[in-house]
Amino acid sequence: MNDKAISRKDHSGRPNPGARRKARHYAMQALYQWDMAGASLNKIEAEFLVDNDMTHVDTEYFRDILRGVPNNLGELDDMLTPCLSRGMDEVTPVEKAILRLAAFELAHRIDVPYRVVINESVELSKKFGATESHKFINGALDKLAQKVRVVEIKK
Repeated sequence: MNDKAISRKDHSGRPNPGARRKARHYAMQALYQWDMAGASLNKIEAEFLVDNDMTHVDTEYFRDILRGVPNNLGELDDMLTPCLSRGMDEVTPVEKAILRLAAFELAHRIDVPYRVVINESVELSKKFGATESHKFINGALDKLAQKVRVVEIKK
């Protein structure tokens, strides 16, 4: 894979939103696989990098999410639980992957605006989740953002 071909930044030097969107897309799938299959992160990462066209993916961001969520799992689940309308054990594996990814971004990637995190998560849930899961995702992340990004929300 040619890392120079990866469009991490747009022409103004900011992170490329499309490349980040694709990174989230693959990271959510990888986190789902990790949660369901229990495979090692190294193996999952290698599979995704080999099996997918990562040319226009921010692979650095993909790796950050893929490593960050499992490394902070307890913290993320503790943050999410009070924001959920049902128990974490009742959340589908797809919803869990999306919620954990978003919680990680809200707590550890303050360079990403909270509205972007919520919007991207809702879009992922529309694509991969059950029919009404985007409403559940939106409600839970809105509550979480009110707690985690209080300074940003007040602006």
